[in-house]
Amino acid sequence: MTIFALLVGALIAALVNALLIWVVGKLGVGIEVDGFGPALLTAFLLALFTAFTYFVWGLLNYTPETGWVGAVSHIVTSAAGLLAVGSIVKGLRVKGFLGAVLAIVGISAVGWLANWLISLVL
Repeated sequence: MTIFALLVGALIAALVNALLIWVVGKLGVGIEVDGFGPALLTAFLLALFTAFTYFVWGLLNYTPETGWVGAVSHIVTSAAGLLAVGSIVKGLRVKGFLGAVLAIVGISAVGWLANWLISLVL
């Protein structure tokens, strides 16, 4: 894989995640987002937070299990990251930790639904 392909893939992932964050913000599920710009910055910072967290977990020899333990680990980590990013990004308001958890679950659900609908068409 070339560096160009890696950058294009990261850019597409950032845009898709920003779109998911923006949609969930419009639905009012745990977060409020003022526009696509704050959603894009949120997606970028959340990706950095998640990458850093998994790097630290690797240093500590912790790998989240699969199944429910892995799902809960991922949701809690992502919610903590969203809560942290919410205190940095102007235009993003997170409604507490429970709101962050609901937003992460909402982002995942909207992403799953979009993926499912696309798979029906293709």
